[in-house]
Amino acid sequence: MSKDISKILQEWEYDGSEIMVRLIRGDDGREKVQLRVDLGLLQMELNGRPDGVRPEGHESWLDYYQAKHQSHEARSDDPFELGEEDCLRLWREGVQYYHRYLSFWHLKLYDLCARDTERNLRLFAFVRRFAANERTKVQFDQFRPYVLMMHARAVATPQIERGDFAGALRAIDAGIEGIREFLEEYDQSHDEEECTELSNLLRWREEVLAQADLQPEGEPAIRLEILRRRLQEAVSIEAFEEAARLRDEIRRLSTQG
Repeated sequence: MSKDISKILQEWEYDGSEIMVRLIRGDDGREKVQLRVDLGLLQMELNGRPDGVRPEGHESWLDYYQAKHQSHEARSDDPFELGEEDCLRLWREGVQYYHRYLSFWHLKLYDLCARDTERNLRLFAFVRRFAANERTKVQFDQFRPYVLMMHARAVATPQIERGDFAGALRAIDAGIEGIREFLEEYDQSHDEEECTELSNLLRWREEVLAQADLQPEGEPAIRLEILRRRLQEAVSIEAFEEAARLRDEIRRLSTQG
């Protein structure tokens, strides 16, 4: 059997202007995801580690080191640390999950994208806690805002499609809060406007509120949020009669709740 993949690549020409991804049925009968890149393609399993490998019998290196940490805690008082080689393994593995959750996003497999983004967020937290080298911690953690944004989008998008605006806003707010916590941890709260991921979620939140406002009826919490946004707008343009009316409506709904 030829090992040359030229024919596959010729049938699926690379276009650098877009993310090229597809689902295929593998020879083993299982679905797999393929991501076209400039020099070839990446083929990934839908579940477990993307390359299908089970390091030391575990689903991933992250699972292996988490189990190793628990075992260490049970038998030793010495601090548990991740060395350079450990972090290199985790870094390479994290990149695999990045490629896969990006593929899931473009395939609109939002639940799987949410699963893998949540997984990489756990990876960052684990490395922050146990990596011996501060530079290594930052190497991983610098991507936390992006993954928080992607996770919020993956969770909220199907909720919006179902008309669950309250659930979507909770997911978006969790992403916003997580990014702000990141900025505070790194003393960058004064640069909120420079954070693209935060700006994107804030703008999307306003879009979702506007979309919810078009619905004939909504949950009281959504209605209150929309009224508060309208109140801010009314005050900003000095429409005081409208602002007073909105305050009364907010008070009435709050009392009912």
